Amino acid sequence: MLENLESNQSPLAHKKIVIIGGTTGIGFSAAKAFIRQGAKVICVGRNAVNNQRAADELADSGVVLTGDATLADTAAEAIDLCIRNWGGFDGLYHVAGGSGRKAGDGPLHEITLEGWQHTLNLNLTSVMLSNQAAVKAFLHAKRGGSILNMGSVLAYSPASRYFATHAYAAAKAAIIGFSRSAAAYYSAHDIRINVIAPGLVETPMAQRAAGDAEIMHFIQTKQPLDGGRIAYPTDLDGAACYFMSDFSRFTTGQVLSVDGGWALSDGQLQSTDY
Repeated sequence: MLENLESNQSPLAHKKIVIIGGTTGIGFSAAKAFIRQGAKVICVGRNAVNNQRAADELADSGVVLTGDATLADTAAEAIDLCIRNWGGFDGLYHVAGGSGRKAGDGPLHEITLEGWQHTLNLNLTSVMLSNQAAVKAFLHAKRGGSILNMGSVLAYSPASRYFATHAYAAAKAAIIGFSRSAAAYYSAHDIRINVIAPGLVETPMAQRAAGDAEIMHFIQTKQPLDGGRIAYPTDLDGAACYFMSDFSRFTTGQVLSVDGGWALSDGQLQSTDY
């Protein structure tokens, strides 16, 4: 293993990776990065247009599977496809999730029960299902592997004026607890489970914030790195490649903030009128 790390071989050479939510935004950017580093990927997405575009761009190193991350069999089918197509399964990157704002998430006094359940199902239950499928596959194969879950800086560093979706924050905080607990339990099997926690990233989910001049002014000081800006999906690629590669073979149960300084910054509101 150490000899491989010291060679000139790409860090993800011969890795077979499943990405849940891999046909747009952060997941699709990671898929392309993984392939550049020598991996084969299975990307799961539920939007037909995005899926076709991803399939065309990934070509022979990636396969796109249409599926809903909140359904029990989706991740298991993707992992089975990975094994059939590429001859193995080395890692799962769970990116799928999203805002529940339109379904009824928001400040606590405004959350509907339907909004709460929808948001947790989309962001937390989907993670449990994919991680469960991955762990079962690793145990069945009697080998270790890597699981990387998508968290959010909002799990532990709120921005109450502009990002008050409390069910979403609860789901992302729960992903951290879930991932660390499972990481502890399965570490003896060489199964690594870690979390990336980004700040605001330029994705379809972030369109509301990205189109609001006041929020973007806030982001200039809340995410002050690189001149103060919204993150690009590519900003997360290096961390994802690390966790999916053997460079992270001695790392588990960790939460890595890739947030442009969000969690360390006060951020400057335009006014104090709430």
